[in-house]
Amino acid sequence: MEEPAIDRKGIFEVAVFLLLIVPSMIMSSPALGKEQPGFAIFATLAIFRDIGLTCLVVFFLWRNGEPLSGLGWKVFRVKEEAALGAALFLPVLWGEALIEWVFEWFGLSLGMSRVPQFLTAKGTGEIIFSCVLVVVAAVAEETLFRGYLLLRLKPLTGSTWAAVLISSALFSIGHGYEGAAGVGTVAILGVLLACLYVWRKSLVAPVVLHFLIDFFPLVLLPLFRLH
Repeated sequence: MEEPAIDRKGIFEVAVFLLLIVPSMIMSSPALGKEQPGFAIFATLAIFRDIGLTCLVVFFLWRNGEPLSGLGWKVFRVKEEAALGAALFLPVLWGEALIEWVFEWFGLSLGMSRVPQFLTAKGTGEIIFSCVLVVVAAVAEETLFRGYLLLRLKPLTGSTWAAVLISSALFSIGHGYEGAAGVGTVAILGVLLACLYVWRKSLVAPVVLHFLIDFFPLVLLPLFRLH
């Protein structure tokens, strides 16, 4: 009797679905609803969520027969692109602080902390875990907000700038804990990352820059406090 063919697309589809819904289900459970989740729980759920969303984009591309290079994942000039992202880190970090200060000066609120308690790593183990979180977030969020959304929004809006602004606004929504000033700053950062992506036609520089921007408060500062 002939063995039934393995439905690889079906398996992948269900796996992606579970990666997306399970973290949300855990976060909404009564056990976690009474108190804020600890760093390990939040980081684990965030990593699985980001991996799930990235896999969903990969599934869409696979279904449509589109190459990953269409998102900007290209192998040419990788070292040059990575060096560009690293070189932009300090100017962007200083510019980010200045923009946030200007927003505050105009009366926009700033959240109690740029890094909330549930994102603050404590101890060597959590700092190592935070490194994994930062890498996954940089790759996933640039793939989603710069690569995929710009790829889809540009033909829908008929304008690169409209696609840049919409994707950057969506990117900033998840930073509500930073207050209005923080959200506005993240939106401008999203525009900068999108412009870098459009200019270079590659995700490497935006991913490296995004990684370093997150690495500084989420890994480097807790490491300094630990020692």
